[in-house]
Amino acid sequence: MRPLARFAWFVLAYNVAVIVWGAYVRATGSGAGCGNHWPLCNGEVVPRAPGIATMIEFSHRLTSGLSLVAIAVLVVWTFRACAAGHPARIGAVLSGVLILTEAAVGAGLVLFELVADNATMARAMFVAVHLLNTFLLLGALTLTAWWLSSGVPFVPGRRREAVIVAAACVSLLFAGASGAVAALGDTLFPSARLSDALWADLSATSHLLIRLRVLHPVLAVGAALVVIASASRLSRSTGPRAGWLARMVTALVIVQAGLGLLNVILLAPVWLQLTHLLVADGIWIGIVLLGATALSDWPRAAAVVKAA
Repeated sequence: MRPLARFAWFVLAYNVAVIVWGAYVRATGSGAGCGNHWPLCNGEVVPRAPGIATMIEFSHRLTSGLSLVAIAVLVVWTFRACAAGHPARIGAVLSGVLILTEAAVGAGLVLFELVADNATMARAMFVAVHLLNTFLLLGALTLTAWWLSSGVPFVPGRRREAVIVAAACVSLLFAGASGAVAALGDTLFPSARLSDALWADLSATSHLLIRLRVLHPVLAVGAALVVIASASRLSRSTGPRAGWLARMVTALVIVQAGLGLLNVILLAPVWLQLTHLLVADGIWIGIVLLGATALSDWPRAAAVVKAA
């Protein structure tokens, strides 16, 4: 079981890298690098004499394809290694379904030409759904790795903890979706100066994607408060072994707040957008792990993990 658990954690980490690279594709306007062809790139299996945008988009498709293969291996391996009723089977199946929907959303962005300079609300909706599906995929992979490492299912009857975990997760999903839309607005409508960006955010004549950017800081602050409070409550109700997870999540939220402020001040440079997304993924994975600890028989889980 140990090699399988290590592989599950690797698949999770690999998918985080693929997600960040996908954000780079969007931030650099390379989403149309393969035209409106999918799964082919400009009508070819392997593009000949590709430009920079094509190389960026094609490499993202390759890494995404490898992600699909890795998750397929994880599903098969999990079903072969785990007995019927093992919770990791549920996580693996959810991961398999969500990687397929992830691919479908990505294909839709290309086939409907919701890439490059497309500034429609349809693209904004696709981007938000893409982010939500991405978070759910990371959550399923995290739970799969957790269950393969601990082998401990959730314990029924912990309604208060379940409500706290759900509140934290929902707040992060809203903040993440709004952040994806805000990042799209930053990419499509860059500003030369901070004063210009702030004025555009408040101007009734600005494009809707620009005016929607103001929602993200509001939702992000609300999510930060909910997540910090949730981490504290879960740590107290679960026990000291969950304390380090709660502290990690809290620290990441504080770092994320600073990165968000820098994003505004520095007018969202690409490297900072990617860092912001990476930390957001870390917060999401952290709260999922904290929630899994709170909803499980944590003393038994800790003993199993320590023994492994």
